[in-house]
Amino acid sequence: MAADQLPFYYRITSGIRITVRPSYLRERSNPLLGQFVFAYHIRIENVGEQAAQLRTRRWLIHDESVGDSVVEGEGVVGEQPHLVPGQVHEYRSFCVLKAPNGWMEGSYRFVRDDGSSFLAVIPRFMLAAEPRADTVS
Repeated sequence: MAADQLPFYYRITSGIRITVRPSYLRERSNPLLGQFVFAYHIRIENVGEQAAQLRTRRWLIHDESVGDSVVEGEGVVGEQPHLVPGQVHEYRSFCVLKAPNGWMEGSYRFVRDDGSSFLAVIPRFMLAAEPRADTVS
């Protein structure tokens, strides 16, 4: 599937728009060993009227083989971007599932310049390996 045909998901919370575009990395996966690698491109855009800094992240990852896991931490890929109105921060990351299908969702905790904080929702997005040649679509 070409990049412009990949599905994308978005949600706006408290003036922060989060867009996610996941993709399956066939060349990095090894289905025989139960390793399905997915990349996801995240775009975080301040569409509100106040500046805010991304402080923490919380991911819920669902793998059809092993169930759910939670990943929490500071910032995103080592950064805690401060976004003024109209500013965008983008990054890529990846996850490895044992099953060919699953999903991710979560939230980023932002702190505004006045000290108030809120959770910006990361919409649930599907992770699906491309159909195998030996399956019927």
